[in-house]
Amino acid sequence: MKLKHAIFALSFLGIFSLPLLSQKSDSDELPYLWNELSAPDFVKAVELSDGICLLPAGIIEKHGPHLPLSTDLILSREIASRAAELEYALVYPEFYFGQIYEAKHQPGTVAYSPELVWKMLEETCEEMSRNGIKKIIIVNGHGGNNNLFAYFCQAQLAKRKDYVVVFFQPDDKQLDAEVTKLRTTDYGGHADEEETSMLYTIRPDLVHTDQATSQSGRDQLRLNIPYGYTGIWWYASFPNHYAGDGSSPNKTIGEMIFKSRAEQLAELVKFLKTDDSASKLQKQFYQQTDNPLETEQ
Repeated sequence: MKLKHAIFALSFLGIFSLPLLSQKSDSDELPYLWNELSAPDFVKAVELSDGICLLPAGIIEKHGPHLPLSTDLILSREIASRAAELEYALVYPEFYFGQIYEAKHQPGTVAYSPELVWKMLEETCEEMSRNGIKKIIIVNGHGGNNNLFAYFCQAQLAKRKDYVVVFFQPDDKQLDAEVTKLRTTDYGGHADEEETSMLYTIRPDLVHTDQATSQSGRDQLRLNIPYGYTGIWWYASFPNHYAGDGSSPNKTIGEMIFKSRAEQLAELVKFLKTDDSASKLQKQFYQQTDNPLETEQ
């Protein structure tokens, strides 16, 4: 599922030995990647970022027959890194715990239990907060995580927190219009022309266009339930875990998408550096939940 709809263990294991951006921002040339900072520099980074950290999130799943399993993680990290270069913020290692049960039938997919996914997300945020991060921005690269992250943000109101979680949701209306003019296909959603173009822009060595047409990425139309939703819908439509045609990537499309999303994310970071309304309102809310009968009616 593509970005407009989309941890550290892999980094530690060395699975993602992928080239990144310069890892430097214009802010005092201090690196922004959490895991590459020394302990003394980390203290400086928290101060420089005003306690803001980006959490690039994705999943390990099949991306058609032509893209790597880590596509979502690579793309969300790239967007977060580009944004950090525009407006300094810490960037956490890629978070690969998420919702991907609809792809369990495909090789290489890693689908953890709902309990573990939630616990990892919750404790990751808690550890960020313990290290001085009080504003966490989730940068999602996997469509199957959208409902999870939205609910996680809502669940922050269940009990008192000393940090705020924000789910980055870019506005793609203008971008979509511009990209549509350049596209050669008119259908997609996962490992399609757009997502393939993004990866092709930064890691062409991982894009196997010669394999892109070896499987169908069209909707198979195997299920039609009126007025209802069921979890098997994606498998019914796209059993190959491929929605679209990624055989003709376009670097212009890839760069347009990266630029738009990185700029919007940087704008969000800049806003949160100067605006504490969410933190103040959340604190006020917690206080009122302790004594709801005293809340002014």
